[in-house]
Amino acid sequence: MADEIRLAFAHPSERSIATSGEDPRDRISLRDHIVEAEIGAFQAERGHTQRLRFNVVVEVIPFTGKLEDDVDRILSYDTVTEAIAHELAAERLNLLETLAERIAERILLEPQAMRAFVRIEKLDRGPGALGVEIVRTRRDYGQHLNELAGEVAQQRPHPRIVYVSNAAMARDDLGTWIDALDARRAPVIFCVGAPDLPAPQTGHKMTQRRVDLLAIEQNGWMLAARDHRCKVVATRTELDWAMKNGQICVWAPSKIVLDATQGPKVQPRDSVALAAWFAGVMEACELVVIGEALPESAPVPLRAVTPGAAIFDA
Repeated sequence: MADEIRLAFAHPSERSIATSGEDPRDRISLRDHIVEAEIGAFQAERGHTQRLRFNVVVEVIPFTGKLEDDVDRILSYDTVTEAIAHELAAERLNLLETLAERIAERILLEPQAMRAFVRIEKLDRGPGALGVEIVRTRRDYGQHLNELAGEVAQQRPHPRIVYVSNAAMARDDLGTWIDALDARRAPVIFCVGAPDLPAPQTGHKMTQRRVDLLAIEQNGWMLAARDHRCKVVATRTELDWAMKNGQICVWAPSKIVLDATQGPKVQPRDSVALAAWFAGVMEACELVVIGEALPESAPVPLRAVTPGAAIFDA
């Protein structure tokens, strides 16, 4: 009995270990994450915020392959904090139980997630902490989890992919284009080609592809150096985070191209066509090409902009 009482008040990670059975479990955890929010059923709780403390543990399917220090192969901590932020922003709630349920469900949308422990405590309702804790598995939500997955897919951001030629990148009005793009609702991801320098030749198709991809990435860093708002990004996980948080990205293509199960049929030297392929992968709202001819085809709407012209009509 004493051990049961101890576990009742222990951190969710201890609860997870004690109830995991013989199956191997990996875990990620969020400890003592404090957010101010308006929540509560009592009239005294309306009209002002109070501190909520979140402790969350997610049991995930053990990764059996080579991890290779690759952020796209794990369940990101951002999944947990974004689930909390999303559900707090969705609507004002009366009950911590409702909030915990929705957070657990959103976390369990991730295919790696097996079981979620969610503890939420109010820190300003008395001398101690008042809270709830729930434990949920994917089975607990059944078909509703599939329905929620469809809703989340519809909410996925559709970025504007902008290809910038080397001549356009060198112009003094580059910042004006970035200002105009930043003012729009769609997230912005820049693509570039290789720099205007002789490319090393390996004489081997596979190694040449990697060299050409790295040349594009070098040029991406040149674009980032022109404007501090542009951050070079290589992984899908970081791209997703950037789109949700208003960060302008420059795509470093090597990882996504080389990891793709259905990669581009074009070579990296055809960088505008490569950007069109990437626009399809990202389900972009459009591909804007500045200073180069449009590709012959693309899975998204295309628009050409002449260097010196406004990127949007007035």
